[in-house]
Amino acid sequence: MSAERDPVQRASEGGEDLYDVATWEPRTALDRFSSWLYGGIVTSARAGVVALAVLIVVAQFAAALGLVFVDRPAVALYVLLSVVPALAMAGFVWKADATRREPIELLVVTFAFGFLFAGFAAILNTVFSGLFLGSVTADAPLWIAVLAPALYYFLIVGPVEETVKWLAIRLYAFRSDRFDAVVDGAVYGAVAGLGFATIENAIYIGREVVMAASATGGTAAIDVGLQTAAVRTLAGPGHVIYSAFAGYYLGLAKFNPDDAGPIVVKGLVIAAVIHATYNTVVTNLGILTDTLGVAPGLAFIGFVVVYDGTLFYVLYRKLVAYRAAYERTGASMFEESEPEREREDVEFLVSDLESENDRQ
Repeated sequence: MSAERDPVQRASEGGEDLYDVATWEPRTALDRFSSWLYGGIVTSARAGVVALAVLIVVAQFAAALGLVFVDRPAVALYVLLSVVPALAMAGFVWKADATRREPIELLVVTFAFGFLFAGFAAILNTVFSGLFLGSVTADAPLWIAVLAPALYYFLIVGPVEETVKWLAIRLYAFRSDRFDAVVDGAVYGAVAGLGFATIENAIYIGREVVMAASATGGTAAIDVGLQTAAVRTLAGPGHVIYSAFAGYYLGLAKFNPDDAGPIVVKGLVIAAVIHATYNTVVTNLGILTDTLGVAPGLAFIGFVVVYDGTLFYVLYRKLVAYRAAYERTGASMFEESEPEREREDVEFLVSDLESENDRQ
């Protein structure tokens, strides 16, 4: 469906100047000032969001948590190692992009926004955690112990964390002309998830090390950090997968503007649900292992491998389907010929202007 137009616009078909009657463009000083003011407000709002995210992250790493990585460099190394699988997965999604490679600038900014915006999720998760988890006590019935965290994950954690990762794409990369294909959304989504996983792992590992150091001492704290890093190594790839799904649908929305809203919602719902399902199962895994007599660590590894592996295969099939359509329709030839067509358009315009000057 084409963009909506006023009846006068449709009737005139461009044959009459309808400025400030049924059409508008910046002509007067007030028009230009209004455009400038709007641009300033939008830019300031984006800058304000980023500045607030930076302040939140700085606050999270202030004092004891920040000093952990200075006093114990091994902990920082554990953090880096913990995101290697997530990095590899994001790299695979990037490599699977059938279109032109995304510019490093957009990838870096998206990673940084995913890293920074995790602070928003941390605050919201903390605010609502008491409402849902306050009833989960040692003597609480089993159904409450299972239901309350599940509601928390499905209503708060999943939607909030996937939305902030989505925002990391939408705020900058999405607005670029280089975001020029649906599949680009999956690439930027994976990178945003990598940024989110990096800071989340750093916070988890740093916090566990601080607590262990306060209770036992330095050597034990390092061991705790290594154990936490091992667990977070398995948790990180999930963030890449979940936000890659949301990013793919954001890309689909960009090139289907008439249905952009529902498409974006679909992507966020998919990402939030699979995220919340992971959290819910992992939280209640102990109940299952106690019943079956299975080692908790083995059950956790098995579940993560099967669950993330299945979701990654689904994502992979979407990327393969896009590549097949890209090759089947000849889109690669179209994309490669765009610079040539742009040059021909410029040459035609120059020639047309020269002809007009000759006539004058």
